[in-house]
Amino acid sequence: MNNKLLILSVAAISLASCKKEEPKQDAAKPFPVVKVESRNITGYQTFPANIQGKVNNDVRAKIQGYITEVLVDEGQYVTKGQPLFRLETNTLSQTAAASKAGIGAAESNIVAAQAAVTAANVEVNKLKPLVQKKIISNVQLQTAQANLAQAEAGLQQARAAKSQAVANYKSAEANVDYSVIRAPISGVVGKLPLRVGSLVGPSDQTALTTVSDTSEIYAYFSMNEKEYFDFLEKSTGASMPEKIKNLPMVELELANGSVYPEKGRVEAITGQIDPSTGTIQFRVSFTNAQKLLSNGNSGKIRLPKYYNNVLVIPESSTYEQQGIVYVYKVEKDTAKNAVVNIIDRIDNLALVKDGIKQGDDVVAQGVGSLKNGTPVKKQPTTTDAVVKSIKPKF
Repeated sequence: MNNKLLILSVAAISLASCKKEEPKQDAAKPFPVVKVESRNITGYQTFPANIQGKVNNDVRAKIQGYITEVLVDEGQYVTKGQPLFRLETNTLSQTAAASKAGIGAAESNIVAAQAAVTAANVEVNKLKPLVQKKIISNVQLQTAQANLAQAEAGLQQARAAKSQAVANYKSAEANVDYSVIRAPISGVVGKLPLRVGSLVGPSDQTALTTVSDTSEIYAYFSMNEKEYFDFLEKSTGASMPEKIKNLPMVELELANGSVYPEKGRVEAITGQIDPSTGTIQFRVSFTNAQKLLSNGNSGKIRLPKYYNNVLVIPESSTYEQQGIVYVYKVEKDTAKNAVVNIIDRIDNLALVKDGIKQGDDVVAQGVGSLKNGTPVKKQPTTTDAVVKSIKPKF
């Protein structure tokens, strides 16, 4: 009897110890949870751009000579026709003076030739009645007429010589005028690589400077073939001019990261792919009334992409396995993974096409520590709060 009691006691103790050693189920852990929202989102596709003035004119000398004066400074605004440089004019002025004297000599020759014509004409008129009356022979009249023709030819030569002298003078005067090099357009003066004493000429490879009209500027950017064809497919319009006309206004991000206050419009697209780069070039026009932009600046063109009534969740809600994107939906306090189709990622937001619906509860952060079926204690938060808490990585 005592043995039976002992056996029963040992069995009871063993059963109690087994109950104590049974593993406890994991308690639900807290996770931030957001509700899937529908929003209108604007994203941007960015392209590096180089900026040029609307018109950029190289300034070159039309004649050869030494620079005697530089009348402007780099970055100065000049108006069309304003003097920029002066060249040495001593030889040019002498040539012009000699050409002017040549006009005077030619005019004197014309006066002398005219007098000779008049005299020869008088002689012919005097001999004609005498020949008619047969007082003198016809040979004398013919000689006088030949002399008149010769005098008239001399007059024509004298007049031609004057025309040549006038042309020479105008050319010399033009060269004197070319010694003052003027702004071809109104705009901003660029770099001045040459100074007083430099010999310049029309065949120089280096321009004296560049004058840029920056009242309006052009930003040039390029797309590769894939981007270009995607652009054509998504742009509305039956023809290229219609597609360009229907494009939205674009933004210019400056080199310091700020956005230029004026928006621009795509005005032109080059007609062919550059074979050396495999890209096609776009031109965007921006007003520049404040002269904030200069020729040679760089930046980024931001082409807007509009998504209306699209489902959004924090990007931190997503994770990827073998190229498939998942999120954890919370159903009855349990995390369940769901495959989602991501349209785009903008400003730490994931734009979702399908896989979840508006109003679903989704784990916002910490998805790397979850497994399918894990108990979750929901901590409601907002998508904006989660996105703002994400610090940018540099």
